[in-house]
Amino acid sequence: MTRLKFIFISIISLFLATACHDMPEFADNPKGNFEALWNTLDRHYCFFNEKGIDWNDVYSRYSPMISDKMTPEELFDVCAEMLNELRDGHTNLSSSFNTSYYRKWWSDYPQNFNERIIEEHYFNFNYRQTGNISYGILNQNIGYIRIPSLSYSIGESNLDHILYYLKTCDGLIIDIRDNGGGLLTAVETIVARFITERTLAGYICHKTGPGHDDFSEPYPFFYNPAEEGRIMWGKPVAILTNRSTFSAANNLVSIMRTLPNVKIVGATTGGGSGMPFTSELPNGWAIRFSSAPVLDPLSMTTEFGIEPSEGCAIDLDPQAALNGVDTILEFAINLLSR
Repeated sequence: MTRLKFIFISIISLFLATACHDMPEFADNPKGNFEALWNTLDRHYCFFNEKGIDWNDVYSRYSPMISDKMTPEELFDVCAEMLNELRDGHTNLSSSFNTSYYRKWWSDYPQNFNERIIEEHYFNFNYRQTGNISYGILNQNIGYIRIPSLSYSIGESNLDHILYYLKTCDGLIIDIRDNGGGLLTAVETIVARFITERTLAGYICHKTGPGHDDFSEPYPFFYNPAEEGRIMWGKPVAILTNRSTFSAANNLVSIMRTLPNVKIVGATTGGGSGMPFTSELPNGWAIRFSSAPVLDPLSMTTEFGIEPSEGCAIDLDPQAALNGVDTILEFAINLLSR
């Protein structure tokens, strides 16, 4: 069992223990479900202080909106609006008729990505694909890997074939724009191909009590290089990011940016550094929220996003895009071709 898996299992156990300790019973009516939601977040959400949120003030503003005469849809709308105060893409309320989702962490920013441009104008649709990963060699002898999601395990043999195919390239671009995250085990599988020794990947904390400041000391977790015989990569790397690079993809950036010969190119990521956990309200609605903060290898939070490397911040030029040019990709190509 890896260190990270052990820590995560421990967090789940501690969460269940604290969730059961002195937790009041709530009635299955609008008031009871609202109280259950507010109290669950009050005791277990992990970013109140970092975001400067006065949760008691939030309660005082939203609780008067609750009435026993409300329909389930009306109750859901009020609860969803309250959750938006957290400004957290990991926080969702799910019912049989709707799922709340805070979108402003990415919707107020340029998209900075158009997959069609790359497929058509850089590869003429002649790229390779294994699983959900597409890859190929650009004209400048730069390797390109597109990872749209980390929601699926990445096969070791798949990575071997990809990196072997790109072995003669002078540099490598890993495009994780619009990658909304997924499995931390997939992050570990990728990072393992770029390190040569046991490497600090970050720190994780867990709640130790119901107070907003009740956290454990940060536990370090480490990644090991891929096992002997696997294809490794030691040449320069550019990782392309945009605001929709989130959660586990954000975690991947936080680790890779600390490695030699790696540059982060594009726009600040969307953040999402809290490990999500799911609980249930009396009426059966599910609430998912950030319960355990993950820090980067420098002990810094990345909840608000990770900036590009110095001198590597660039947006997709809309006019250039009309002509089939991805200015973020072009910047990375020039960076690796120096």
